[in-house]
Amino acid sequence: MSVFCLVHAAFQGAWSWDLLIPQLEAKGHFSVAMDLPIENPEATLLDYAEVAVQALPSNEDDVILVGASMAGTVIPLVAAQRRVRKLVYLGALIPYPGMSVIEQMYEDVVPDMWKAAGFETPYSSKFEQIRDEPDIFNSGSLEKSLLENEAVAMEFLFHDCEPEVARLGVSKLRNHLSSAHLTEIFPLQALPDVESSYIVCTEDRVISPAWSKYAARKRLGVEAIEFPSGHCPYLSQSARLAELLTQIAS
Repeated sequence: MSVFCLVHAAFQGAWSWDLLIPQLEAKGHFSVAMDLPIENPEATLLDYAEVAVQALPSNEDDVILVGASMAGTVIPLVAAQRRVRKLVYLGALIPYPGMSVIEQMYEDVVPDMWKAAGFETPYSSKFEQIRDEPDIFNSGSLEKSLLENEAVAMEFLFHDCEPEVARLGVSKLRNHLSSAHLTEIFPLQALPDVESSYIVCTEDRVISPAWSKYAARKRLGVEAIEFPSGHCPYLSQSARLAELLTQIAS
């Protein structure tokens, strides 16, 4: 039996794993999920990680950390504080030590957007090591707030979910006021030396599947596992995702 620590995406919460957890339990696993303090505008990545650490059983070492989307910036910090067996990036950001995510997008962000975010345009020479990477986000996903209206959330998050699941997802979206996953410089000097897997959601409309596959190989040294779903496979493909996670755990 493994303990799956499930760390949610932006605008979401522990509720987003409600369909997946029974599927994992049916396969003999135990799961924990938590609400990250995304509604606190002062919350940092370390604050997120501390909440995840506190959710874990203190006497359990067979821990599989699963980070969805923005939680890819959180799970390495958990692994730096607590012994875990494996990290699973689920359609997730992969942090680059010494940089923030928004810095990694500097060539795609116009100066007015930098100013609005309170940043000076960085020196381009700092980013030579990532210049070869595809764009992180799919076109359009950063231009609209997922809380703007139901149609936007449906288009980017829940387009492949059953209608009743999609409506529930829209109703449970949280106000995400902390920008730490985008603006905070990743605080570790290197990613933790923990076995990692990357699941790329091939129909993802938020994080680019092309970037996911490229970055998994370059940053983690693994070939991404392709999974036919949109951005939230724990809602649209929970049974199939549980099967894949069980395979990864074994």
